[in-house]
Amino acid sequence: SCYMLELAFSSGVCSQGGKVILTGPLPTPGVSFVTLNMRAHAGVMISASHNHYEDNGIKIFDGKGNKLPDSIESEIEKMVLDPSLIKAAPGKELGRAERLDEVIGRYIVQVKSCLSPSMSLEGLRIILDCAHGAGYKVAPMIFSELGADVFSIGTNPNGQNINLNVGSLHPQQAALDVTKFKAEIGVCLDGDADRVIIADEKGVILDGDQLMAIIAENLQLQGRLCGGGIVATVMSNLGLERFLGGLGLTLIRTSVGDRYVVEEMRKRGLNVGGEQSGHIILRDYVTTGDALIAALQVLAVLVRKNK
Repeated sequence: SCYMLELAFSSGVCSQGGKVILTGPLPTPGVSFVTLNMRAHAGVMISASHNHYEDNGIKIFDGKGNKLPDSIESEIEKMVLDPSLIKAAPGKELGRAERLDEVIGRYIVQVKSCLSPSMSLEGLRIILDCAHGAGYKVAPMIFSELGADVFSIGTNPNGQNINLNVGSLHPQQAALDVTKFKAEIGVCLDGDADRVIIADEKGVILDGDQLMAIIAENLQLQGRLCGGGIVATVMSNLGLERFLGGLGLTLIRTSVGDRYVVEEMRKRGLNVGGEQSGHIILRDYVTTGDALIAALQVLAVLVRKNK
């Protein structure tokens, strides 16, 4: 149903005199990045995210690539329930919609730029589970272009199989494949590629808390962790808090939801945050959770240890 909703949404924007750039399937963080990169006023992601295909959602970003605060979402909801609140646009010329294929390339360059130019994944065997979702095309391209030997699953979306026994919600198959194919790591995305769960070389599944711990420790060693801590939610394990405490770092907790994590990060000037579910926000590179950038940060640690 995403294409139906895409047409309906873009028609509404055009009827108000707006211009729509249609990107086709793109990860949620890709929409956030492209919104800012192209100086658009807003970005819209139509996505089942981590849900079944029946449960489409619409995520809206502001011109800076940030998710909207609750107050603005409430205003939008009022207009959806009462269309009379939407002012007509008489006399305005109709807007237009155009499809821009090059957008995917922009996002791929952005993701790869989070690694040092000298960093290569050559020699690494990776199991990549794309959840039959928005990352099915860009994710294998990114890891392959960085030199990894990629075994992909969940890359055949048919409109109804998103997150169906695959992806970050169901990482068991990827974990099994890691041991079967003697891979170094398994990377599992969710449907819109803003969450990541990882299986290590033994097939042990690592959640968002463990990934944040790995990333925070690595950045601290490099002197790149800002603010002396990270942000997580009330759902994060006490073990994460104790691990960070052992490093002399603090854990700030927020309500559940990555938007609350990002708001707290901005307020405190921190550059690492996320959720146990696998939303990892690295503000040095992106304004929202990005599964691919988070996975590459973990892979960078693996590469350094192997050297």
